[in-house]
Formats: sequence, C-alpha cells, structure tokens
Amino acid sequence: MKASMMSMIDKRMIAMKTGKDDLLGILLDSSYEEIKQHGNSNFGLSIEDFIEECKHFYLAGQKTTKDLLVWTMVLLGQHPDWQARARDEVLLVFGKEKPDINGLNRLKIVSMIFNEVLRLYPPIKTLERMVHEDTKLGNIILPAGSPLRLHLLLMHHDKEIWGDDAKEFKPERFFEGVSNATKGQSSYLPFGGGPRICIGQNYAYLEAKVALAMILQEFCFEISPSYSHAPHTIIPLQPQFGAHLILRKL
Repeated sequence: MKASMMSMIDKRMIAMKTGKDDLLGILLDSSYEEIKQHGNSNFGLSIEDFIEECKHFYLAGQKTTKDLLVWTMVLLGQHPDWQARARDEVLLVFGKEKPDINGLNRLKIVSMIFNEVLRLYPPIKTLERMVHEDTKLGNIILPAGSPLRLHLLLMHHDKEIWGDDAKEFKPERFFEGVSNATKGQSSYLPFGGGPRICIGQNYAYLEAKVALAMILQEFCFEISPSYSHAPHTIIPLQPQFGAHLILRKL
C-alpha cells in the first residue's frame, strides 16, 4: 500500500505542473506554500505524512461506505415496502441505464433512506474533541484541555429529539430534509460537523447511490433466516455476524 501511495503522489506532483488538481494536489500545494512561507522544511507535511493521509482517506472512505451499503440492504431487506419504493424511483429515473450524476441528484427516496440508515447506524459511534480554552456550557465549566466525547448512537436514538419511534426505521422523517427532521438542532452528525466535518461526505453519498441504484436495477433481496442482528463496533459499526441476505435476479 505504501508503494502504491508513493507512486500516486509522484504522478500527482507531475500533474500539478500541468495545472491539473484534486484533493491530493491541494494537500501537496498547501504544504509547499507553508514551507515556502516559513523557509523551513519543518513546516508542512513530509512524504511520510502524505502517505499516511492517503491511507487514511482510502481506508476510512472504503470501510464506512461499505458498511452504509450493508446496513441499507439489511434494512431494505426487512422493509420490502421501502425497497420497492426505492426501486421504482431508480427505474423511473434511470430505467436499465447506468446511473449518471444528474439522475443521482434526483433520487429523493434513496436519499431519505440513506439518511435514516445513517441515523440508526452511524459508521462512527462517537466524536472526540478537546477544549482549547476555559468554556462555560450551561451550568458546567469546561477547563482548557478537557477531552469531550459525543456519543452519536445515543443522540441519534434519543426519544426527546426523534420521538417515541426513534428506534424504528422511518425514512419519511427526512422527507423535508435534515434541517426539518432535526428542527434546526445539531442532533444528526453521521459525518461529524463544523470545520472538521468529513471531507468525503458528498463523495460517499454519490458512491453509495450508484451502488444501491445498480443493485436495485438487477435484484430484489430479503433477510435470510440465518441473519442475527448484532450491531458491533470494529471501526466502523457493522453487523458482528455478517449480513445474510437472499438476492433474486429480477
């Protein structure tokens, strides 16, 4: 993996000279500007740092999107009515053609389903932050240096926020978008929030939509009798004993 990342970085450094750019190019360019500004190679990132960042993007993005699709298929296998609604929407937009970017943006039902899946089974169950200066939060004083941990699973299942049916799969919660579903509160954070929100959020949604749309075009599926429901955290949250599904060609 290290050799593969190094090769990718070398190619990107050559491409930058021709004006081509992407996330890795922006990262490289930002680091070079830091070094140039301070005149010291101790500023900016080393090649080893870049390799570690690339590994992080690849592994974090792959595992989380994979488990989003797994949980989505589990829940749609348990709720055939929503599976049928999602398939009808996909066939209406794409027919049997390969999904494209314009059509993906029109998949409202699929978006509602993904939002609800991420509410019930967020890939990462906690967010961690550190307070950098003394802060008053209600009646609590948080000294500088205090670590904070926000438990997303508890927040996403809180009946005071989501209602008595908080543990139920109800994509219609998001019919009018996330903001209306949360009544403007910061109570839905599957990708984190603030300036350090997941950089791959939009890409993950598009990637998952493409995969689910292509599955729905070709297959119907249901939960196997051998499936045992056991959400388990091994970064990210995933079915401990696998997701046993029965797929049938349409």
